[in-house]
Amino acid sequence: MKIKAIVTGATGMVGEGVVHECLQHSQVEQVLIINRRPSGISHPKLKEIIHADLEDISGIADEVTGYNACYFCAGVTSVGKSEADYTKLTYNLTLGFAKTLADVNPDMTFCYVSGGGTDGTEKGKLMWARVKGKTENDLVKLPFKATYNFRPGFMKPTPGLKNTLPLYKYVGWLLVPVFKLFVPNIVSTLAQVGQAMINVTQHGYHKTVLEVKDIKRIAR
Repeated sequence: MKIKAIVTGATGMVGEGVVHECLQHSQVEQVLIINRRPSGISHPKLKEIIHADLEDISGIADEVTGYNACYFCAGVTSVGKSEADYTKLTYNLTLGFAKTLADVNPDMTFCYVSGGGTDGTEKGKLMWARVKGKTENDLVKLPFKATYNFRPGFMKPTPGLKNTLPLYKYVGWLLVPVFKLFVPNIVSTLAQVGQAMINVTQHGYHKTVLEVKDIKRIAR
């Protein structure tokens, strides 16, 4: 199956890495990235839409019709934010974006980048984990062909990409080998995350929540 994918967050590390994998993959024939600001990425497969309000994409519904995958990589840190603000920027934004896609692309596979430690019960002490958990839980209720919630941990960045976070860029060379030795189930490569999204779109998976070990398994 040829993939026509929508990707968000291409101006961040994860989104840029996922776009990179899509552009290199022979089974991905079109990539549409939707950002608040230009990504600077150019490729024959690529189209870009600059849209200020990702929570409401109803105004560009015609332009997002006809795609069979969405890799939602946009996100913000919870540091310094109230629960109300973080909920708006995480839950409201993601669900608002996804609802329009579900309306116009019912045969779509939707992959959401959540995070390791997300609280699927929505009752834990960590605010960000509860909000992410609610986001995951409500995404799977939407009428997509399939929904997968990705919970990556520490990701080894893809060499040569420009949006690698400083932590990964400057200390990743030290942390990744240590993590792989002592806690292998919290570390993957960013390339594996992108490859896993492509593979679940093509072949499906038996779980809707993908932890690091699942991401690495399906990326093979």
